[in-house]
Amino acid sequence: MKILADAHIPYLKDVAQQFGEVEFLAGNKFDKEAIRDKDVLIVRTVTHFDEKMLSGTNVKLICSATIGYDHIDTEYCDTHNVAWRTAPGCNASSVEQYVTSTLLHLAYKYDFDLRDKVIGIVGVGNVGTKVAAACKKLGMTVLLNDPPRANNEPNNRDLFVDLDTIKQQADIITFHTPLTKSGKYKTYHLADASFFDTLSNQPFIINSSRGSVISTEAIKGAIKGGLISGAVIDCWEHEPNVDSELLKLVEIGTPHIAGYSADGKWTATKMSLENINNYFNMGINPIKLMPIVEPEDNVIDLNDIPQDKQLPYAVWKTYLPTIESDNLKAEPDKFTWFRANYPLRREYHAYKVVNADKDVEKVFKALGFGV
Repeated sequence: MKILADAHIPYLKDVAQQFGEVEFLAGNKFDKEAIRDKDVLIVRTVTHFDEKMLSGTNVKLICSATIGYDHIDTEYCDTHNVAWRTAPGCNASSVEQYVTSTLLHLAYKYDFDLRDKVIGIVGVGNVGTKVAAACKKLGMTVLLNDPPRANNEPNNRDLFVDLDTIKQQADIITFHTPLTKSGKYKTYHLADASFFDTLSNQPFIINSSRGSVISTEAIKGAIKGGLISGAVIDCWEHEPNVDSELLKLVEIGTPHIAGYSADGKWTATKMSLENINNYFNMGINPIKLMPIVEPEDNVIDLNDIPQDKQLPYAVWKTYLPTIESDNLKAEPDKFTWFRANYPLRREYHAYKVVNADKDVEKVFKALGFGV
């Protein structure tokens, strides 16, 4: 079996060979000639796979080490015997870490208590569910909006509110939807000029889903017009070409790395290998996997940290997105480079917190820290 894999997918180079002959190539170098004789592609979102790319090739299976699939023409694949698989939920904890760290930053900078705030979560799949759970642990009031789930889960319908309710009540709105450009549940430009014009509380906006869920021009107008208190943007329309004006306006702007923890990447690679194993009934058990590097200092000592500062201190020790925001704002042309050369980031469970206040210790344990 011949496999072509994106060279920037980590934890793959020393283990993919257990499934066949493997060639590695940068994702933006994938073209018809490169994939023509390959049976399997292991990819990220940087390459679009449609009829133009896939017709006349030998490709039987596309494994995307991502949660989304808007880079795959699924209709073409489904009608031309090209199977496709993604890694749903692989980076949910990573995105939750990004959002939690961001919320704590906003609370610190603007001097408010998260326990007094209402957060609206738009899109309650694997990621949105994780974010909702974390926000509840932080003491926030959580509103959930997910029309497909509300429609398909009549027994859980009372868990969800409509988007108008979120626009009226939320102090913070965070987006976790897939990008869909048509149909009943279209999310393309879900947050458009009309959306921002009908907000009640000047909320902070967070987007770590897909760039085009929010209209670039609309959110720029909302920031400049004071319709929102600020924005945190990880996903951008037309990336890697980031809108320079929006980048300057946002509170935090990062290069689409919310889901880039080492743990999330490792899980995505694991799921991609499992998809190959299962699709071709190869029966490899166990699948060989690479270990994740441990953080250099995995003990967070809170002995001299005031009780009310312990939670942000520890979370920021694991990850602080403002650093990445400063880097991107200084060198926006390096968007792709920042993604390809992302440093090691581990999630909470890789760290142990010591000398925490007993009440705060409960939150650390709930979030997944060792205590």
